[in-house]
Amino acid sequence: MRKGWVLTVAAMAVTAGCGGGGGPSSSPSATATTHLTVSSPAYPQGGTIPRRYTCDGEDVSPPLAIAGVPAHTAGLALTLRDPDAPHGTFTHWLVWNMGPGTTGLTAGAHPQGATEGRNGFRKTGYGGPCPPHGDEPHHYVLTVYATDRPLHLAPDATEQDLLHALAGHTLATGSLTGRYGR
Repeated sequence: MRKGWVLTVAAMAVTAGCGGGGGPSSSPSATATTHLTVSSPAYPQGGTIPRRYTCDGEDVSPPLAIAGVPAHTAGLALTLRDPDAPHGTFTHWLVWNMGPGTTGLTAGAHPQGATEGRNGFRKTGYGGPCPPHGDEPHHYVLTVYATDRPLHLAPDATEQDLLHALAGHTLATGSLTGRYGR
């Protein structure tokens, strides 16, 4: 009996150690199983991002549609990240405190009432895909988070700041991945 109890406690300790600690480098985990649907009329899931939305074009954000937002959502947040960047994941866009009734964004939109954070280009707002010439096409993951509270972040907050604020306060997530190469 005692040996079984020790094994159970040891297994619980190992399992607890594998969870996201909620620190700045961990991804926020949903506190519910709700999944948001994120799509764009500009490109399908896994498709090629049109030049217009990149550094080679107009460099404006793509149009988005968001569905399945939980009823008790206080706000929406958004990240656009390139996990294939040569020096680690690169942040292209951060937005938080979008209204919970947001069902979409038009191309080039700056979400009304929301705050846009500092991207990897060290600028506020959207910075389109811009992979190095000759690389295989990079993947760009746009994730929308439904939050259970408003996020109180400085206007120059980074992706790590946003992910830390989302930890434990995410009701649902959804993502759209596109590809772009030069």
